[in-house]
Amino acid sequence: MHANNLLVDEPIRMSTILYPSKPSSLPAMTKIVGTLGPRSRTVEAISACINAGMSVARFDFSSGDVTYHQETVDNLTAAIQSTKKLCAVMLDTVGPELHVVNRSGRAIPLEMNSFVVLTPDQEKEASSKLLPINFPGLSKASIA
Repeated sequence: MHANNLLVDEPIRMSTILYPSKPSSLPAMTKIVGTLGPRSRTVEAISACINAGMSVARFDFSSGDVTYHQETVDNLTAAIQSTKKLCAVMLDTVGPELHVVNRSGRAIPLEMNSFVVLTPDQEKEASSKLLPINFPGLSKASIA
């Protein structure tokens, strides 16, 4: 997806949309993040998520186009206004990714504290000890 601007209307004044919070000596330390996708992007679905405690709406930019994401932003704005509760936005942009090549499609059980070898040889069979990946330059990568 190319970098484009998503439009959000002028800032919403909190005093016009929020109910007063109950007094508390402890601030909320936990956030609930919900990914907005094809089955959870309507105003009704987003409102239900916010009312259930979602405090951060995650947008996954690995799929969808500008129009799709703009509609979701508009629906989130409407849900915030209708529920009178704020919801932060997290943008998950597409970046470098490593994918495990699992030709068999079977689940690969991984055990805690065990070693797993990553290999760029995609012809190898994936197992709990060896994971072929889609990055041929793995051996040349360095940690800065």
